Amino acid sequence: MSTSGTSNPEYVNARVRARRAALFSDEEYRKLVRMSPAEIARRMEETEYETEINALGSRHSGVDLIEYALNRNLAKHFDDLLGFSEGQIYDLIARYLRKFDAWNAKTIIRGLYVGTTREEIETDLILAGEFNDRMIQRLLEAQTIEDVVTILQGTIFGAGLGAAYADYEETGLLVPLENAIDRAFYEHLLGDLPRSEPVQLYREFLVAEIDFRNARNALRLARSGADLDPAAYYIDGGELFRPSELNMLVQSPDELVTHLRESKYARDLSAVLDDLETADSLIAFERGLEKALLAYSKRLGNVYPMSVCPVVAYILAKEREVENIRAIARGREAGLSQSEIEEELVIL
Repeated sequence: MSTSGTSNPEYVNARVRARRAALFSDEEYRKLVRMSPAEIARRMEETEYETEINALGSRHSGVDLIEYALNRNLAKHFDDLLGFSEGQIYDLIARYLRKFDAWNAKTIIRGLYVGTTREEIETDLILAGEFNDRMIQRLLEAQTIEDVVTILQGTIFGAGLGAAYADYEETGLLVPLENAIDRAFYEHLLGDLPRSEPVQLYREFLVAEIDFRNARNALRLARSGADLDPAAYYIDGGELFRPSELNMLVQSPDELVTHLRESKYARDLSAVLDDLETADSLIAFERGLEKALLAYSKRLGNVYPMSVCPVVAYILAKEREVENIRAIARGREAGLSQSEIEEELVIL
């Protein structure tokens, strides 16, 4: 609504509580895992996704229908958040929702990298950030990754992407480009935050999100064995790592895990670190990080219920709902077993 005037956190959080109550439960996911994509779409039609399923049902079916409906519903809810927010809480929510500009930029770059069709790329876009329709169309019309980098000049991602493009050309890897987008997002997110107590709790959550992102990136580098400079993929603003120590930790995965166990997130990450030591894949660990971040955001929201923290916790929970339903639909279409699909889900 407006970045000026009086903030209205009480009203915003009352609206958010009602929407959070409508999210799918763990039991609902267990039911969906046993359904076909067509059955999942019919079940969604009986929920708050009814409007999107009905509007899109004449043009799409199966998993395509589910994915378009999920993304449209997500964008609607987050647009609504901005619509009934005012003042400082509007600004804080708008900053955080720019994560979907980052998502869309990375999705388009990845699609061009692997030769995905425009239609397939568009299915995965989430129109909940600040990019307007014209910007999205320009990005979708891009023929090369260099075109995308050029189009994004003038946005918060422009400077970092320009510098990272040379690394991409040299290595042929998307990591420099994706990391530049993430760095720009978090730099913009943390910049010039007020120092009031409610906003400090919000900052604490953002620090945790950056820490978890750095932990994921560090473990990916440690497991990859690639000759890459870990400090180049470090996101500023966290507290878990210093850039100077990251190189040593990446060279020794065991020391990296020990570092995580001795951090302030030890309680949140203990179970997933136990699994990591015997697992061949990082997938379970990364799902565990997402789960831990969900729980962390919820706890902060309970500490200061009239801050932006409950809103951020809802945004994360809504994202997880969409990603869980998408994973179930795609898994069923691909013929995965129920247990294989459940491994892809993030539930508390």
